[in-house]
Amino acid sequence: VQLQASGGGLVQAGGSLRLSCAAYGFSGYNSFSKYNMGWFRQAPGKEREFVATVNWSGGDTNYADSVKGRFTISRDNAKNTVYLQMNSLKPEDTAVYYCAADWADDGDAAGGDPRKYDYWGVGTLVTVSS
Repeated sequence: VQLQASGGGLVQAGGSLRLSCAAYGFSGYNSFSKYNMGWFRQAPGKEREFVATVNWSGGDTNYADSVKGRFTISRDNAKNTVYLQMNSLKPEDTAVYYCAADWADDGDAAGGDPRKYDYWGVGTLVTVSS
């Protein structure tokens, strides 16, 4: 199982980026659609923080207050991919962004708790200049 985030880069404040996280190795009973997905970020010198989560079907989403109204999380289970559309970016959004997968069949959604996620991807760097 592997998660690969992409789409990061350098953008000016007020701009937009769309991150993607492709999931590999999920199949059969262990399919991508059995996992809730989350995005987290970690800025230099800071702890990893929750950004957004989407449940296994895509029907339920949650956001950190700091990104609510600016970021949108979505998923395409046919493509084994989760997205994070980031608009109105601010310099304080600068961080390495990580996607993570949380097994949904146990009924214990990880939500914003990074300790409960089962798989993590390699991050993608987002830099927002002022």
